[in-house]
Amino acid sequence: MRPSARIPTVLAGLALALGGAVVAAPSAQADVKACEQYVAQHAPKAVDDAAEACYEGAIGNQTSCVSSLTEVGASKDAADSACEASR
Repeated sequence: MRPSARIPTVLAGLALALGGAVVAAPSAQADVKACEQYVAQHAPKAVDDAAEACYEGAIGNQTSCVSSLTEVGASKDAADSACEASR
């Protein structure tokens, strides 16, 4: 393969890789925000500690998310629903 043909191929691969990361990144943040909003509406006592718990839920650790929220005052039902929203 000629060097001049490699450059566009490498650039195309890089663009696809970066584009995929940019597309995937906002969805995780949006899920954390949805969880935090649910906590704010249904368990206001737990708002201060919701960010970390919701992040745990967003990365797939639902058990930690629920237990963290219930420890700071959310009901089990509210914690389950908020952590489900973080997915």
